[in-house]
Amino acid sequence: MTRPLRVLSYNVHGCVGGDRRLDPGRVAEVIAEARPDIVALQELDVGRSRSGGIDQAHHIAAALEMTSVFHPAMHVAEEKYGDAILTALPMRTVRTGGLPSVGEPRGAIWCEIEAGGRPLFVFNTHLGVLRRQRRQQVATLLGEDWLGNAACAGRDLIVMGDFNSIPSSPAFARLASRLDLARRPDGRLAGPTFPARLPLLRLDHIFLSGRLRCLDVEVLRTPLARIASDHLPLLARLESVGEAGGEAGGGDV
Repeated sequence: MTRPLRVLSYNVHGCVGGDRRLDPGRVAEVIAEARPDIVALQELDVGRSRSGGIDQAHHIAAALEMTSVFHPAMHVAEEKYGDAILTALPMRTVRTGGLPSVGEPRGAIWCEIEAGGRPLFVFNTHLGVLRRQRRQQVATLLGEDWLGNAACAGRDLIVMGDFNSIPSSPAFARLASRLDLARRPDGRLAGPTFPARLPLLRLDHIFLSGRLRCLDVEVLRTPLARIASDHLPLLARLESVGEAGGEAGGGDV
């Protein structure tokens, strides 16, 4: 990487803000202000009557002049609901799929993105609200189909999402035992991300592995971000130290 990489995780709540207004354009504006290179979004509607039938992933990506990979954790008839990874960098999909779920379905996305001529594996997920469910979902994410896959060994990894897990939770601890949490150089954590108007809980996180180092991480608390969704966006600036393993465009997994 020739310059710091800016990555952002954001639960957009179906693009419905704290004022109950549906506005994908407002969400895109919040993201654009942060100037991210890679974006992980959760709770997107695609073709749902409640949000006017639009493809929110495509709409936001187009506004940002990015491409998107969307995975529908929930798919009923023509209506879809799920998560996406957006970027203007070269990107290919490695895997998308569901996670063990009770009630609302949950899923994950795994893409390879080339940044500064170097390949990164980027993951996006949204875990459940039940503690036992989250532990099962984390175990699956760390298993051989996802982060535990042989293709991830020695690679630069970025894992983002709404984990519905505070730092003292078992699910968070399991992830933190295998990955490095993006935190400030002085060791401090980023601030709380939920609820947006009066944030009290750290539910959204960015984890790293390989030779990526976090230069800074912050929760965006602009006036627009406080109203556009029920979560605040989490932004990290990263640099790569030394040479990472793997080649861009490596074999399929």
